[in-house]
Amino acid sequence: MFIIPGLLALAALYLLFASFKIIGQAEVMVIERLGRFHRVARSGLNILIPIIERPKSLDVRYLESDVGGIKKITIGSTTRIDLREQVLNFPSQPVITKDNVTIDIDAVIYYRVADPQKATYSVQNLPYALETLTKTTLRNIVGEMELDATLTSRDIINKRMREVIEDASVGWGVDVTRVELQSIEPPRDIQQSMELQMRAERERRAAVTNAEATKRAAILEAEGVRESQVLRAQGERDASVLRAQGLAEARLAMANAEAEAIRLIAASLPDGQASTYLLGQKYLDALPAVTAGKGTTIFLPAEASGMLGALGGLREMLRASGSSQAAADSAPSRRQDGGPSGSGGPRPLLGSAASRPSE
Repeated sequence: MFIIPGLLALAALYLLFASFKIIGQAEVMVIERLGRFHRVARSGLNILIPIIERPKSLDVRYLESDVGGIKKITIGSTTRIDLREQVLNFPSQPVITKDNVTIDIDAVIYYRVADPQKATYSVQNLPYALETLTKTTLRNIVGEMELDATLTSRDIINKRMREVIEDASVGWGVDVTRVELQSIEPPRDIQQSMELQMRAERERRAAVTNAEATKRAAILEAEGVRESQVLRAQGERDASVLRAQGLAEARLAMANAEAEAIRLIAASLPDGQASTYLLGQKYLDALPAVTAGKGTTIFLPAEASGMLGALGGLREMLRASGSSQAAADSAPSRRQDGGPSGSGGPRPLLGSAASRPSE
């Protein structure tokens, strides 16, 4: 008898509490009245008419990793629509490039619900629709590019995907903020080929660098040798100029000294005797050089006149050549020309027999 009133009271309390909805910040709730869209409940306290009004549920998808690191998608539903920027991540997808290479691409999309009404009624499952649209767009874009271009054109792919997805999802009340490629994994054999190519490229760069260094070192060495030779030639030229200038100055000083000596000699001797003195001095200086040869006979005149000495030298030369008759004729002639010593003429001094040439 008391059971039915109790059940009715509990039902009334449940409907009373169900009619009060507290919505958090950056969240909204789509309210339907009798199965039709009525309003969007904002953050704060919202009162619903029991049985007549109810919140509309929205499908959600989450990519989670288990203990073994395997990624799986969790599907659910919620009546609260998050207005914050959300991340939609899904497993990597096999994509075929233009040069028929199958690669696995892991993409992620960032979006934000701008119009809760369109996000609820314009598309049946918003996360799944965005995921499928991202996959198909990725296959279309990568299918037009070769493998090398795909690996080096991530920014271009991201930009094109964002433009295509944003144009297609504008009617869903969604703003696509970013689309990123997390990883691009070629097949194992392609990776090995790329590693070999990269190693060969690095070795080529190293060889080019070594060749450039060797070339630069050779150029620097040649420039150093050239500069050293130029400096050495300049030094030798300067030294030669200095030596020539020193020699000229020395000869000029010697000439000045000799001129001064001649002037002093001429001043100390009578007029006209300076030349005779100098000739005699030169004569005495030249005697050691004249007598340096072997078998040489020299007549030293007793006076300044060297006529008799010259005659004696001529006789000695004739005797050395084997003309005994000419030598016999030359001696009396000398005695007749010289005369007795009482006349006071010059008497030459003949060289000793030891200085005559051997016959």
